[in-house]
Amino acid sequence: MLFSASVRAETILAIGGDEESVLELSPWLYFTQDNEGEGIDQVRRYSSSQWDRLTSNYSNRIGIAPFWVKFSVYNYEERGVDRLLSVANPHLDRIELYHLVKDKVIDKVIMGDNQPFSERPLINNHFIYPFELEPEKLHTFYLKIETEGSATLPMNLWSQEAFAKNIEATSLSHGFQLGALTAIGLFSLFIAITSRSFSYSYYSGYVLSVTLLVATLQGFAFRFLWPSLPALQQIMIPLLVPLTMLFALLFTEKVLQFKYHNVHMLRVCRFGAAYALLLTLTTPFLDYALALYIDIISVLFITVLLMGMAMIQASRGYKLAKLYSLAWSGMLVGAFITGLMYLGFIELPIKHLTPVMLGLLFEILFMAAILAIRYNDERKAKLRIKQEALVQAQRIRQTREEALLIEADSNEKLEQMVQERTLELEIALRELNEANQKLTEQATVDSLTGVKNRAAFDKRLLAEGRLSRRQQTPMAILMLDIDRFKSINDTYGHLAGDQTLRLIAQTLKENLKRPADLVSRFGGEEFAIILPNTAEEGAVLVAELIRKMVAELPISWENATIPLTISIGVSAEIINTENQPNILLEQADKALYRAKNSGRNCVMVYTPEP
Repeated sequence: MLFSASVRAETILAIGGDEESVLELSPWLYFTQDNEGEGIDQVRRYSSSQWDRLTSNYSNRIGIAPFWVKFSVYNYEERGVDRLLSVANPHLDRIELYHLVKDKVIDKVIMGDNQPFSERPLINNHFIYPFELEPEKLHTFYLKIETEGSATLPMNLWSQEAFAKNIEATSLSHGFQLGALTAIGLFSLFIAITSRSFSYSYYSGYVLSVTLLVATLQGFAFRFLWPSLPALQQIMIPLLVPLTMLFALLFTEKVLQFKYHNVHMLRVCRFGAAYALLLTLTTPFLDYALALYIDIISVLFITVLLMGMAMIQASRGYKLAKLYSLAWSGMLVGAFITGLMYLGFIELPIKHLTPVMLGLLFEILFMAAILAIRYNDERKAKLRIKQEALVQAQRIRQTREEALLIEADSNEKLEQMVQERTLELEIALRELNEANQKLTEQATVDSLTGVKNRAAFDKRLLAEGRLSRRQQTPMAILMLDIDRFKSINDTYGHLAGDQTLRLIAQTLKENLKRPADLVSRFGGEEFAIILPNTAEEGAVLVAELIRKMVAELPISWENATIPLTISIGVSAEIINTENQPNILLEQADKALYRAKNSGRNCVMVYTPEP
């Protein structure tokens, strides 16, 4: 729909009630520079000539001045629709959102990563504003954007169903990415601790720094690690980027062994590490936009530097340098594309972070392989040196060494045999114990309903009766019977009856919250419940809750709804004699009989007959 203005036509988005829709809003966005001191009252009076279409050439930059963005939405349906407005840039400092209907402000929301995370309208890594589009009304949105970082504005209008599906997919991919990076970093850290290897230490620091940087860039760190510290959020990226460069330089020095192969490259790496450390300590105190420009340019420069040194070493025949060049090429390409996109030199139809994320994943996996190869080479070298030393020692004391080797070999084989037999015995015992536990569990569980059977109920009844007698605490028993269960079997079949029994058993288990409470199948369509340390009033409350829950169960069989109710008998008292638990059970059964005779679908408490 087009609404003409004084100078140019402004395009207004008209939508209907598509329940699974997502619309990219870039074709409908207009912007204007923010004039200091002017608020929404002045901005909404701007003529159309003062607004320009928002393009990525303007917003995909770092450190631009505050500006206003607006768009309008019209619901042409005869009913209201719920929508979610998302701004998928988690690093915008401040967003002032004004929602207008008929040129009147009906809502104002302030968001941004300089606000505590809990103050967002909807808890999400991105900025989400939920609203309802009333039928046949024009809704206009004004957003004042302030940020020192990238002002990219990927804005979308979501239905709730489409947004939920998108969240599920993106959470899976981001979780896999962060999980893989964390696993590699921690694995390398454990190897570094056990082997005391500087290579693995620096690699672990590099991967964990990258992981935290990725989590910060995607908004997960602010959401889960420091949600109440927006000031910390403002300095984490300028802090983590040079820290990552520091570990990358130290790792490169160790893995390519510049100390032994090229002293000049060793000095370059150490000067670069000192520069990265200086950036780590100073950039958090610089202007945010300036710090980002310095970090991006430094990353591009150091990436090219490391790639060049690796290729020089690879040309000289070093195997690890060849693999390093291959691994670093992914990082080089990804970092260059992302850096040029942030600096505004190129524009691609992808997110800014996508190239560097792919490059990082490629590079980290290959670096892990390089470390594994180097570790294996070092192990082989140590083994070869050890073997040469053994040969020299054998020449001097050959007879004695042979005897010692034979004895050591015999002891080792004997110890290995003992360990193998011990392990086999432990496995056999564990399997036997698991089998016994399964048999014990099967012997006490009703196979149809999954709750305890009659034998388990009788045993528990005796134990709880003794406990009530010793502690002088009340014990309650509930007897339950499905009303007109025979008619269910006759009408719908025994399979429907079995399904009904299983569903009721599951409902009983879900409504018994205490671990000591026991539900069992007493027989046929009857169930029995033991409630330790429960007086009559509490037992009646539980019984009424169960009766209502069962009456509300949506039971259907072959497209037919099965009406279902239960009758419950309740008996509760303090046990004083050995036989009293059985008497209590009989009383609950009599109360159940009274409930049946009183019209069913009710709870009856046992009272002595006149």
